[in-house]
Amino acid sequence: MPLKDFPIRRIAEDPGNILDRRRWPATLPPVAQVLDGGLDLTPATVLVGENGSGKSTLVEAVALAYGLSPEGGSTGARHSTRRTESALAGHLQLIRNAGATRRGYFLRAESMHGFFTYLEQNPSTSGRDVPFHDMSHGEAFLELAADRFQGPGLWVLDEPESALSFMGCLSLLAVLKDLLAAGKSQVIMSTHSPVLAALPNAQILEVGPWGLRPRAWEELDLVANWRSFLQAPERYLKHI
Repeated sequence: MPLKDFPIRRIAEDPGNILDRRRWPATLPPVAQVLDGGLDLTPATVLVGENGSGKSTLVEAVALAYGLSPEGGSTGARHSTRRTESALAGHLQLIRNAGATRRGYFLRAESMHGFFTYLEQNPSTSGRDVPFHDMSHGEAFLELAADRFQGPGLWVLDEPESALSFMGCLSLLAVLKDLLAAGKSQVIMSTHSPVLAALPNAQILEVGPWGLRPRAWEELDLVANWRSFLQAPERYLKHI
């Protein structure tokens, strides 16, 4: 896809609103790296790393800087229960492509139950209201992605695997793959799932105390750890 076709080509620090490097989340290595040197995006960018590494902090901040609702939804959603997001979004500058779509959607598994209630109380103007609360968590998550992720846009996902089975992850991959194949769409996702990290043609960034480093799927610690566990789970279980 030509660089000009998808919504955001680069993330950088807003030169008019510098974040104190002694202040969290600038103390997180990947956040500091983005603030200091910026980050070039591709049509699909996947962040993987341990809990607390900073991947969700970055994904959330990009979604907010783009104008998406912090607890999930589109630029028009105003669902909010308890403010927990970091101040990072206010210090980011998104270098957008001129003429590219400004549509988008943010899916974060941790706030989905409350977000389904918000959607129920604020029916879609399209006339198609999906009964998300009548479905299982995973079914509802997949239905929301299939229903809302359509056409050009920025599609941001924060650890969606927490709602999904193995087959559910494959189904979500199919949705994302089709969006990217259609062109003019962009995916940014954080995940612990080796299945979702295998999104075709994605730029994979491994997040950790080193900051952000590009990795091939087969080089990821995530993949090596899962492969080792599945081959001999007893090696791990005897130590817990």
